[in-house]
Amino acid sequence: MSVVAPVSVIIVNFNGGSLLRRCLETLGDQTVSPQEILIVDNGSTDGSLTGIEDLPVVAFGRVRIVVPGSNLGFAAANNLAAREVATHWIATLNPDAFPEPEWLAELMGATRRHPGTAMFGSTQLDAADAQRLDGAGDVYHASGLVWRGHHGAPVDSLPPEGEVFAPCAAAALYRRDAFLDAGGFDESFFCYCEDVDLGFRLRLLGHNCIQVAGARVHHVGSAITGRRSAFATYHSTRNRIWMFVKNMPAALLVPLLPVHAVLNALLLLRALLLGEADAMLRGLRDALGGMGDVLASRRIVQARRVVSVTGLASRMDWSIGGLLGRRSRTRLPASTAVPSADLQPAHPSPTR
Repeated sequence: MSVVAPVSVIIVNFNGGSLLRRCLETLGDQTVSPQEILIVDNGSTDGSLTGIEDLPVVAFGRVRIVVPGSNLGFAAANNLAAREVATHWIATLNPDAFPEPEWLAELMGATRRHPGTAMFGSTQLDAADAQRLDGAGDVYHASGLVWRGHHGAPVDSLPPEGEVFAPCAAAALYRRDAFLDAGGFDESFFCYCEDVDLGFRLRLLGHNCIQVAGARVHHVGSAITGRRSAFATYHSTRNRIWMFVKNMPAALLVPLLPVHAVLNALLLLRALLLGEADAMLRGLRDALGGMGDVLASRRIVQARRVVSVTGLASRMDWSIGGLLGRRSRTRLPASTAVPSADLQPAHPSPTR
């Protein structure tokens, strides 16, 4: 008999095809089951939802499907789902992320080892090569550049459980009240960088993030949008600038703004060399065009900040080596194990 955890797994689907089915199959094999699985279908046209009703995890009644009628974007669709559920925890999971059986158990175990923590990240393995890491927590560099730590590194280089700047929302766990209090994902981002932006705002509110080494998912990565597509380049460019301006405290924003400008100039030069400049130029144009709304959001975000400037700065990466090597920066926090009162017996899963 398995147990049920007070967590809802949110899957935002857009033309996920067979990936969605495989994702649901792996959720059905969890040793600790979520209380609910909520799929938000963002206007898929590929018949992604067809036939999933025959999956045991769906037939058992633990899957709910929401069809908003249009593509809301990753950010807004997750926010919609977070408001719909009532569990203490919410887990975001991409359709192209396939959790191992102990994934949810490992995440929930981490919540007991680190009481009071609001964000937890998963170890992402490359779905095409399980001996290679797809990512181990999101890193925020002082220049404004963000990346998935340890992307492409061998699995045996994975650091132990520790603190990172933010979790990658392809497979992340958030305390629902903190998620909602921070305003959820910024819906103006649509997708890309929205998870680091949320992690930034949660940090400004005094929250930390633990990267859970044992919570493993096999991640395809950019299976729908394409890793270097014009879509990805545009949104990453625009949202990276918005995130920097909105969230960086004034004491850091003023000295770092020239550094951020140089970063974007260098990225534009690289885009020119790779033939990707059109998408990046559109991203730069729209980042500046939307700056009025970003500055209005900044006033709200900064008014709520409780973390010190030095406390925030200590969680960012400042090194040239980190920037060039895209390495992760993991801190080892003190752990305090507490007994679980959150798990309850479940009906026997038909998938087990």
